[in-house]
Amino acid sequence: MRLAAALPAALLALCSLTAAAQAPAAPKVPRKPVQKAAPPPVAQTPPMGWNSWNFFAGRVSDQDIRNAADQLVATGMKGAGYVYINIDDTWEGERDSNGVLHSNSKFPGMKALADYVHSKGLKLGIYSSPGPQTCAGYAGSLGHEVQDAQLYASWGIDYLKYDLCSYIPEVMMIQAPNDKAAQMRLMIAAYGKMDKALKATGRPIVYSLCQYGWDAVWEWGPQVGANLWRTTDDIQPNWNSMYTLLNEQAGLAPYAGPGHWNDPDMLEVGNGKLSLAENRTHFSMWAMLAAPLLAGNDLPNMTPQVRAILTNRDVIAIDQDRLGREATRAYSEGEVDVWTRHLSGGAMAIAVVNAGSDRYSTHPFHLSLAKLGLHGPLKAKDLWTGKPITLTDNMPLEIPSHDILLVRIAAP
Repeated sequence: MRLAAALPAALLALCSLTAAAQAPAAPKVPRKPVQKAAPPPVAQTPPMGWNSWNFFAGRVSDQDIRNAADQLVATGMKGAGYVYINIDDTWEGERDSNGVLHSNSKFPGMKALADYVHSKGLKLGIYSSPGPQTCAGYAGSLGHEVQDAQLYASWGIDYLKYDLCSYIPEVMMIQAPNDKAAQMRLMIAAYGKMDKALKATGRPIVYSLCQYGWDAVWEWGPQVGANLWRTTDDIQPNWNSMYTLLNEQAGLAPYAGPGHWNDPDMLEVGNGKLSLAENRTHFSMWAMLAAPLLAGNDLPNMTPQVRAILTNRDVIAIDQDRLGREATRAYSEGEVDVWTRHLSGGAMAIAVVNAGSDRYSTHPFHLSLAKLGLHGPLKAKDLWTGKPITLTDNMPLEIPSHDILLVRIAAP
C-alpha cells in the first residue's frame, strides 16, 4: 500500500522536472548599479562652531585645531551648541601624479585630525575653492571636484566652505568676458558641480557658499544644494563693519529657513577692539538673523565676559529656534533700530539697538508696541540680565551707545 501510494507522486515529480528542463530559460534581469543613499539632511538649524580664519588666518596648524577642539569642550561652548571646528584656507599641499590632493606640512594627517575632533563629540570642517587656487594661493578644486569630495568623505569631513576667489579671474572672466549673465551661469554651475560630488559620497556634509552675496545668491543657493551662503563682504572686528553687514540683511528673511540660511559672515565676538556692548549687540543680532554662529576668537585666552556672551543659552535659543524664521527690521527712529523675530510656539523676540555714537547721551527711546502690532502690558524676559521685564506702549528705554535690549515674549 505504501509503494502504490508513493508511485503516482514520484511520476508527477519526474514529469515536472522534465517540463522544467524543456522550458526556455527565464531572461536575466540586469542588476541596477548600487547607489549610495542620499545623505541625511544637515543644518536644520544654523550651524554653530568655530572657524580658524578670524584669529589665525594663514598661521593655523594641526595643533591649533586640536587645541580649539579641547577648548570648545573645556569652556562649555560645546555644551552650548558649538560643534563644528572649521579649518579655513592654507591647509592645502600639492596634488600627486594621480591628482589626489595632500595636506601640507602644517597638517600631517587629516584623517587622524578628524578622528581626534570626532573623539571630542565635535565635527570637522574644511575649505576649498571652485577655482584653480584658493584666496591664499593654495590648490583649489577646479577639475577635481569629485576627487576632492571623495577625499573629504574618506577623511571624515563634516563641513565644506567653498570660496569663489580665483574662479572669477581664471574662469569667469576668461570664458565669458564682458558677459555678466554668462559669468553668473558659470558660477552657479561650479557650485552645483561640487554639490553633486558631495552628495554622491553619501556623507552628510554641510555645504557653505562663500561668494560675498553677489548675484542674489539667496535666490539660487538652495538650487545648488547650499546650506548657507554669504550675503556680505568680509566682516571686520569693528562696529562700523558689523553694523553695515547687519543693515544689509534687511529684506532677506524670506530666503532663510531650516536647511538653508543667510550668512552675514563669521562672528568677531572677542576680537579687535569691540566693547562688551558691541560684542553683545553683534551676538544678539546674529542670533536674531538666524545666522550661523561661527566664533573666531582666541579660545584659550578669552575673557570671562566674552565667554559669557558666546555661551548665553537664552540668546543661542533664539538663533537655534526650530521655526527658522529670520528677524525683520520693524522700524527705525533716529539712531535706534527695532527688529522682531517670530519664534516657535507663538513666541517673539524683540531687539532694540542703539546705533548712536554719543556715549554720553541720556535721551530715552520710547518703544512703540503699536508699530510692532502689539499692545501692552507684555511680560517678557531680558535675555542679557535674565530678569523679567514688562513692556508697555511708548515706555522709555535707556540703552547705552552701541548696546542692545533683547527680550523674549512667551505669548505676545
